Amino acid sequence: MAEAGTQSSAGKARAATELFSVRSADGTMLSGEAKGEIHAPEILFIHGLRQSRLSWHKQFADPALAGFRMVGFDLRGHGDSDKPTSLDAYSDADRWADDVAAVIEAAKLRNPILVGWSLGGYVAGAYLRKYGGAAIAGVNLVDAVTKLSPDLLTEEAAAFTRTTTSHDLAERTAATADFLAACFHRPPAAAEMQRMLVVNGMTARAANEGFVRTATTDLEAVFQAYTGPILLTHGVHDRLVRVAMSERIGAIHKNSRVSLYDNSGHSPFYEEPARFGQELAAFVKTANDPAKTTGTR
Repeated sequence: MAEAGTQSSAGKARAATELFSVRSADGTMLSGEAKGEIHAPEILFIHGLRQSRLSWHKQFADPALAGFRMVGFDLRGHGDSDKPTSLDAYSDADRWADDVAAVIEAAKLRNPILVGWSLGGYVAGAYLRKYGGAAIAGVNLVDAVTKLSPDLLTEEAAAFTRTTTSHDLAERTAATADFLAACFHRPPAAAEMQRMLVVNGMTARAANEGFVRTATTDLEAVFQAYTGPILLTHGVHDRLVRVAMSERIGAIHKNSRVSLYDNSGHSPFYEEPARFGQELAAFVKTANDPAKTTGTR
C-alpha cells in the first residue's frame, strides 16, 4: 500500500519531486520519489549495491529527460528503505522482484522502461523472471550484473564481496570507501564523494552478504526471452563488471544494442551524463513506438 509524502525541497531541480513509500510483499517498506507528467512515457531507475535513489540526481535534473515520468526508489537494505536483518531477505530473487512490482503499482506506472545499474540490472532481471515483461516497454542495463560468474566480474569485485561484508568494522569501513572509489574512472568532486560515502555507509551489511548467497545466479536466459528492446550501457574502464557481461546479453538478445562509454568506469550515467541522457531519451521514445522497436542492432 502506497503512502504519499511531502515534496522534496532540496534545490530547484528537485522541487517538483513527489515522495512516496510502499510496502513490498514481505512487509518491507520502500522509499521512492517520482517526477514528471503523470501521462508521459515512464522510466523506473534501479540503483546499484550500496547506493540509493540519489544516484540518479543528474538524470532527474537532465533537460533531455524532462519530458518523461521518472521514478526512483531505495532498494531494500539501502537509503531510506527498510533494512531487514535476515540474509534471506536479500538472497531470494523473488523479494527483489516483488519490490519492483510494488513500486510500479505505487507509482501507477503503466509501461515503464527499467534502468538497472549494476545490482539494479539483476533486480530488473529478477522482476522479469517472476512477473514477465509484458508491461515493460524496454530495459536499459547499465554496467549490469546479469550473471554471478568469476569470468564476468573482476577480481577486485570478488575481493569486495569479502571485505564489504566483513564482521570486522574497521575492515568493512575501509572497504566501503574503496568500493565507492572503484565505481568511477573519473572521481566526482570531494564534496559529492563525501555525500555518496554517507549513503554507502547506510547500507545494511546483510544486503551484500545475503545477495551473494542467492541461488539465482544466472539471469541471462530471462533477458534472452524478454521480447522488448534492451539498451546495454557500459563504461570501458569498469573495475567491477567486465564489458563481456553486457556483450553476452547483446549476443543472445536480437533486439539489443551495446553502447560503450570510453571515458567512464562503473558509473557512465554519472561520468558522462549528457550522452547518457540523450541515449536514454532516444531509447525511451523508440521503445514506446512499436513501429520502431525491431532491428535496433
